[in-house]
Amino acid sequence: MTNTGSAGNMITWEQDSDGVVVLTMDDPNKGANTMNDLYIASMASTVDRLEAEKESITGVVLTSAKKSFFAGGDLDDMTADHADKDKGEVAAELTRRIDGIKNVLRRLETFGRPVVSAIAGAALGGGFEIALHTHHRIAVDTDRVQIGLPEITLGLLPGGGGITRTVRLMGLHAALPEVLLKGARKSAAEAVELGLIDETVDSASALIPAAKTWIAHNPDATQPWDRRGFSIPGGAPTDSAVAQNLLVLTSMLRKRTKGAPAPAHRAVLAAAVEGAYVDVDTADRIETRYFVSLMTDRVAQNMINAFFFDREAIDRGRSRPEGYPTLAATRVGVIGAGMMGSAIAYVCAKAGIDVVLKDVDVATAQRGKNYADKLESKALERGSTNAAKSEALLARITPTADAADFAGVDLVVEAAFESVDVKHAVFQEIENVVEPDAVLGTNTSQLPIGVLAEGVQRAEDFIGIHFFSPVDKMPLVEIVRGAKTSDATLAKVIDFARQIRKTPIVVNDCRGFFTSRVIGAFLDEAMAAVGEGINPIFVEQAGAQAGYPAPPLQLMDELTLTLSQKIRKENERVLVASGKTVRQHGSDAVMDTMVDQLSRTGRAGGGGFYSYDDAGKRAGIWPGVREAFASGTTSISMADMQERMLFAEAIEAVKCFDEGVLTSTPDANIGSLLGIGFPAWTGGVIRYIEQYDGGIAGFVERARELAARYGRHLEPPKSLVDMATAGAQLFRV
Repeated sequence: MTNTGSAGNMITWEQDSDGVVVLTMDDPNKGANTMNDLYIASMASTVDRLEAEKESITGVVLTSAKKSFFAGGDLDDMTADHADKDKGEVAAELTRRIDGIKNVLRRLETFGRPVVSAIAGAALGGGFEIALHTHHRIAVDTDRVQIGLPEITLGLLPGGGGITRTVRLMGLHAALPEVLLKGARKSAAEAVELGLIDETVDSASALIPAAKTWIAHNPDATQPWDRRGFSIPGGAPTDSAVAQNLLVLTSMLRKRTKGAPAPAHRAVLAAAVEGAYVDVDTADRIETRYFVSLMTDRVAQNMINAFFFDREAIDRGRSRPEGYPTLAATRVGVIGAGMMGSAIAYVCAKAGIDVVLKDVDVATAQRGKNYADKLESKALERGSTNAAKSEALLARITPTADAADFAGVDLVVEAAFESVDVKHAVFQEIENVVEPDAVLGTNTSQLPIGVLAEGVQRAEDFIGIHFFSPVDKMPLVEIVRGAKTSDATLAKVIDFARQIRKTPIVVNDCRGFFTSRVIGAFLDEAMAAVGEGINPIFVEQAGAQAGYPAPPLQLMDELTLTLSQKIRKENERVLVASGKTVRQHGSDAVMDTMVDQLSRTGRAGGGGFYSYDDAGKRAGIWPGVREAFASGTTSISMADMQERMLFAEAIEAVKCFDEGVLTSTPDANIGSLLGIGFPAWTGGVIRYIEQYDGGIAGFVERARELAARYGRHLEPPKSLVDMATAGAQLFRV
């Protein structure tokens, strides 16, 4: 056996007496292999050697020494500051880099010997594109293996040959909807079913032997698209059935994006279809051009900044106090078996934690457990779990009405009725039953943590753990630190959020915290516009085209107008009691008219801004809205309506910084994106300010224009004006 490498080469070369070369990727400077300069140089020199020593080689196995196979493109390199360069110069530089990477991989797949990828960990994005350049892909059938091309979730497309090759492997009819436009991560078994992986083995130790066996039986292996007579599965774009399917897919995309900025979706579709008309090498060049156009576009830069860099900062624990041991919760108590409490119990049980689910009686608590049962039944139908796993999960949830069953609980999440008195009562019942250092968490979305902490003996252990509905799908947890909350408690809750696979942001205490305040600004601006006589359909369309996942009046109906009115009036009462000025906003009169005069309380009450049929399905804007507010008597531009909503949220977020509620831009950006549906293309509520035309100064100027037209609440805060005056480019905290 030979085991050779060279200085500056991250790919180890091992060749046995059978002539098979095992190439092991292992970047010594990073925890994962990425497509950085070291990889580029290493792969180029390795392929040079393969070609030079071809006669002594019977095949090649490509594998990794890392936990993952390959992590993909190096976003640090691709998003480096190019402020001093012309956009055309940046595009040309990126094109040369990407085409160079792809040319080397094209040489690997055509150098005349069978090449196999042996995958024992995640192969995503650029990492899986490397594997797509090999003739056979083998993966370990384990939870550690994830396969996919998730670039679209960053506003990009697979630019390393992924579009070109998945289309030729699967056909346009399958590659676009199943892989390229979803960006989903697949298990090894799912990837085999799609044809992305060719076979699986039970263990990592079986990978190399399986690869060598395949090489021995396929000495003349080539890619299907390099064989004479190859045609794309399912047909070319010119085939009538394929063309019809593409029309349907285009219509679905238009419906999904609703006119919002989504250049990546259009670019993926275009690159796939255009590439299907030509040979592989030309398709690769088409793919590169579309990738570079996205990479140099503002939307992709925004999304990369948020979903990669900001989220990575949070995942690394930038807000977690140092010096405290990691909590691995074993027994969690959930108070309240309503919609929120039931779902919280489910995600805890799914993470392997024993849960005590308490309500006023066992029957109510059992109904809460039934929520988990229903979700597991659906998972069984989909095949995403099995009976044994499902039974074990459900067995971890114990419904009860007895506070004594909270004995041994090391963390509590209270999800009872949104009332200070109720929350005080339920904590007093269990506080002395749980572990003496147990976290006392409340799922409130509005009530100040300091006020709620007055009802417990251990205020240092009391903290807000704000989940978002539906809990089993929403990835965010807003952790709210009270004035007396200890560092140890905060560290525990961050650990707990990670344990249940949620992304935690940390904010300081105030009424409404961060997310509720900011989403409230969005809804208020929409309702105010309705009160001004603007057509409610126009308001909804503006929200959709701005990129909000749910338009504002529809969302207001879901949240219920009565709850929002109650919160507003309570906030006003507190302000008056403390001698502060109550804000005046055009939304107030609209909300009061809808609830008090028209009895339109929202979807749960039978109707709000929308009408609903007997099955609860939306049936259009309720005609009474137009009559009550003289809809259509006022008109504004689409840009103004969109930016009224976007600016209202961004300005409220800045106020949260000014008041010390927010202390981190990653928390602000990720919290707005994952928690309250701020449009993904913006990169988050603070990134939106930074990337606005003219930067922070441009945002301030436009805010003043909007304030002059639509109200003083859109005036830029002094802190933002000061940044603009000082020439600040980034809102970095």
